[in-house]
Amino acid sequence: MDFNVNMLLEPMRAVLTQVGVFLPKLGLAVLVLLVGWALARLARFAVAKGLRAINFNVLTERAGMDGFLKQGGIQSDTTDIFAILVYWLVIFIALVIAFNGLGLTYITDLLGQVVLFVPKVIVALLLFAFGGYFAMFVGNTIGTYCRNVGIKDGELLGKLAQYAIIAFVVLMALDQVNIGGDVVRHSFLILLAGVVLGLALAFGLGGQKWAAGLLERWWPRGRGE
Repeated sequence: MDFNVNMLLEPMRAVLTQVGVFLPKLGLAVLVLLVGWALARLARFAVAKGLRAINFNVLTERAGMDGFLKQGGIQSDTTDIFAILVYWLVIFIALVIAFNGLGLTYITDLLGQVVLFVPKVIVALLLFAFGGYFAMFVGNTIGTYCRNVGIKDGELLGKLAQYAIIAFVVLMALDQVNIGGDVVRHSFLILLAGVVLGLALAFGLGGQKWAAGLLERWWPRGRGE
């Protein structure tokens, strides 16, 4: 009889032993998540305040990123998005540590990929911010220079330079987050080659007079003399 009772209690003992081993790990995981949540809120506040202190929001506004977000119905500006990305980065790191402590390696691997992806998104946004501001600066500089020296269509030339830089920045940002890869690069090069070929054909086959008139508008002969 005692033998039968021991056989019945043995699975229960095994379950209680596993529960006794699992509960401390679960408590530690909950503690890690709470600490991670607190650190994430602190990091979000610090990043937002720090970026606004160095007028990063002014740069993104002049680069056109904040206006683009508002047109898409997003009320937050680029600085807030950076802060949110940092917040979730800290949260995901805390989740990785917590699930790793629980032995859930499959979930840890998935979250690890997200943790590696979020910094790439942050770098891509930085490229958009600084690249867009630089493109705007170059476009305005070219337009101003052309107006000062008397070249007409200076605004058009400035816009062309600005859009060319923006296209290059977008290509770099997409490559940073591994979107498109070689397909995007090859498509961009094919498109660029097509534009160049079209302009060459226009100038070479039927656009001599138009090209001469355009050059005359930009740089009259009398001024050169």
